[in-house]
Amino acid sequence: MTAIKSALADVAWRDLTPMRRRDGLVECCHPLPWLLASLAAAALGWWPVAAGASFMLFLTALRLNHEAIHHNLGFDARGHRIVLHALSALMLGSNTAVAFNHLQHHKHIGTDCDLEGACGRMTMARVLVHGPLFPLRMHVAAWQDGGPAVRRRMRIDAALNLAVIAAVTLSGSPVLLYHVAAMAVAQCLTAFFAVWITHHDLAPEDVARTQHSALVNLATYNMLLHLEHHLFPGVPVKRLGRLAARIAAAAPDVAARERLVVPEPWR
Repeated sequence: MTAIKSALADVAWRDLTPMRRRDGLVECCHPLPWLLASLAAAALGWWPVAAGASFMLFLTALRLNHEAIHHNLGFDARGHRIVLHALSALMLGSNTAVAFNHLQHHKHIGTDCDLEGACGRMTMARVLVHGPLFPLRMHVAAWQDGGPAVRRRMRIDAALNLAVIAAVTLSGSPVLLYHVAAMAVAQCLTAFFAVWITHHDLAPEDVARTQHSALVNLATYNMLLHLEHHLFPGVPVKRLGRLAARIAAAAPDVAARERLVVPEPWR
């Protein structure tokens, strides 16, 4: 990792970091069309369409959550915490716990302290079986190790979760019950989709996988440009494509040894 960082010393990236508040508000809007699409499809009984829209909802919510964790939305610290709490209510679970473990992942990647990244060192079959335990372990670790401020924010997340689940249950709405069920399933698959696919089968000196297909990156909201994120976490996800091009130009040796998420046979 030290050798890689040395090779990246000449990569210009700081100009990619500034975000205005309105840029952050645009980021906050990304999950909304998918939420409406999932609820509308569920109301019509179009379950495969609803499932696909719910997947995209969770993906875009993960992106927004990720940006809030790294304070990449152009808000102040309180604004980023509000985003995390709102997403906890939408996605169910505590995004405060996710934030704590994700920052540990960046700080201690590949070590025993990297609870999140440990999923990347599992086989695909094992990580799928482990999936339902993953969010539970993340929550326990954050509660035990996060300190008073993290526990206070986790209590807020828990209260929001209980309020949403209670309101949905009392409403008896099949559409809202579907949403709760879809988010529960998505949480169980987070270890696979949010960790394993970008961290599996790496050499000890590798950090993460990445993706350079413009079509794939468009469809996945740049979330598979994960190596670039690890190398420069202060760069917002929306600009990781530009960062990848700069890395390829300034450090071709680093770019040449990148491991892809989705193979590109023409490369």
